[in-house]
Order: sequence, then structure tokens, then C-alpha cells
Amino acid sequence: MAQLLTEYAEARQARKLSQSELADLAGLSRMAVQKMEAGTTDPRLSSLIVLARAMGMELMLVPRALRQDLEAFVRSGGRALGQPVGVDAPTSVVDDLLSNSGGR
Repeated sequence: MAQLLTEYAEARQARKLSQSELADLAGLSRMAVQKMEAGTTDPRLSSLIVLARAMGMELMLVPRALRQDLEAFVRSGGRALGQPVGVDAPTSVVDDLLSNSGGR
């Protein structure tokens, strides 16, 4: 839970929102956000969902066995490495690097 709460705080800071601003967007108290980020409370799932949505995110529960593959897929821009040309998906980071380096 501590890692999830740290990720919430980092997401809020990346969006340049204060705890008070996020609380207002989510319809929660600033104290609820402060306690959650400090780890002094065990937030309800419903609170985590509204906070995520207030930051333009969705909270998604992923089976532990799939997390590493899902993170790799997201980092690749939604394209699995080795995906055949012509598949309707964005280019991978590898393809972008190769095209910018002249195909070396």
C-alpha cells in the first residue's frame, strides 16, 4: 500500500496540484489527502478511485503475474517489440530511435 500511496503523491506533484487542489477536484477534504500521502490512514478504495479520476487517471487492479509485462507494454508505447509492420499500433521506442539515427 505504501508504494501505491507514494505513486499517488508523485502523480499529484507531477500535475503541479497542491493537496488542497486535488482534494477539491476529488470532493474530499485536504486532510484526507494529507493523511493518505503521509501513510497515517488506510484509504478506502472509493477514495483512491476518485483521487485517480481527479488526476485524469484510472485505478486498475492487475494480476501480479501480468504486471511486469503490462508495464513493458505501456513503456513501449502500446506496441510489443517484434510486432510485425503494418499492425495498427504506434511505433515502438526502438523504431523511433532507429528512424532518427538513419537506420543504423
